Amino acid sequence: MLAYIILSLILAVAPLVLRSERATNFVAVLFFAVQVIAIAAILHLGLVDSVMLSIFRADSTAITFHVLMTAVLGFSLWHSSSYLKAEGTSTRSYKAYYTLLMLLAVAITCVYYSDNLAMTWVFLEATTICSAGIIYHREFKQSLEATWKYVFVCSTGIAMAYLGILLLSTVAVEGSLDYDSLSSVIAEGNPLYLKVAFLLMVVGYSCKMEIFPLYTVGVDANYAAPAPASAFISTALVNAGFVAIMRIYTLYSATGEVFEWARHVLLLIGILSLAVGAMFLRRTNNYKRFLSYSTVENMGIVAIGMGIGGLALWAAVFHVIAHTFVKSSMFYQVGVMRHIYDSYSINRIGNYININRVGAIGFIVGTLILLAFPPSPLFISEVMIFSEIVSVGSWWLLALMLILMCVVIYAIWSRTLRLSYHSNQDTLHLSAVNRRLSYSAAIVLVVAIVLGLWQPDFLKCVIDNIVTIA
Repeated sequence: MLAYIILSLILAVAPLVLRSERATNFVAVLFFAVQVIAIAAILHLGLVDSVMLSIFRADSTAITFHVLMTAVLGFSLWHSSSYLKAEGTSTRSYKAYYTLLMLLAVAITCVYYSDNLAMTWVFLEATTICSAGIIYHREFKQSLEATWKYVFVCSTGIAMAYLGILLLSTVAVEGSLDYDSLSSVIAEGNPLYLKVAFLLMVVGYSCKMEIFPLYTVGVDANYAAPAPASAFISTALVNAGFVAIMRIYTLYSATGEVFEWARHVLLLIGILSLAVGAMFLRRTNNYKRFLSYSTVENMGIVAIGMGIGGLALWAAVFHVIAHTFVKSSMFYQVGVMRHIYDSYSINRIGNYININRVGAIGFIVGTLILLAFPPSPLFISEVMIFSEIVSVGSWWLLALMLILMCVVIYAIWSRTLRLSYHSNQDTLHLSAVNRRLSYSAAIVLVVAIVLGLWQPDFLKCVIDNIVTIA
């Protein structure tokens, strides 16, 4: 693990001393190769579930989300090169962007593998610094505003999580904050302290998972950042927030009545996130914000699954995995669209089906998959969550979710049809049509469709390991 971190950091900062964009691209390829080799080494050397450097553990959760991050990272690095060149980015900014994106990948990976409550907090704070630089990359007024907002709100959220960690440390043995040590003594803690600690940590980390109440910074970040980076932030970084909350959820499973209270908190947060997503999907006039509110809505469904528990918890993890492929593909398609229309405005662009048929079909199919129409993997996860809700007798919750999701379906589908078939009002840059990138984004979407048609046994076993609560 130490070798991986050192080598990754060296490669991440290397572009700053290089002279050309081509050399930077070569380093990015090497960085991606290091991620692949690290995963292969862990699996080949039998390091699964082993503790490394006393603060990292290569468990099923860490490896699974590292694989997902690496897949998205590869496409984001590739799309970034074309995107930045089309934007006319200077060599200096080009190198800085790649450095920040790779540093962000290292910080996210450390979150996945962290086996210590405090170190998870440290690495999540590191993602804030790296993300802020990426958000400000385009250096216009809105990006500066989004950057300061992101830094301020995320720092506030992380500070709240730190207070929760301090409260939870009162039950720690000899100050040890690794998850195994805490799980053996957490049931002895003061119930009031445990409840307050859980609330502070979940609310604090909500800025990373993009759920209520601190979801707004994620929406602004995705709006301001370059589209390939938005794909990475809206999937890999959101997954880091999910992993952090999932580990706390697992930790609290040993607390009895406090755990039941914690599940109700997640249920409430999930409902509010779903409601926020449904409301703002109808009001936003920007395709990147549009996709960001879709992330809020989907993560709300995930939080509801965690709150219900049982089979719904399994479905929540599967939902996050599937969402990673679907949402990244949609952001890549939007990046291609940006250079054709020179805009993300929903009300001003259209007729995409006749301008870039490959991209339009990819966006339409992606919309259907995002809306959980079969063979979408999200259909499977949502049906599993619904069935678990019925089994526990929460009919009111089922009715509320269905109403909100009908609003979501109408909002997303109407905007997609407008993009594809409505008359265009903006100046077109037809020379910017890059069907090669549209095809590559479609490849990511095909993976999601395959997951909807076939869930391999090894994936089922991995999710079983993730959701197993001792």
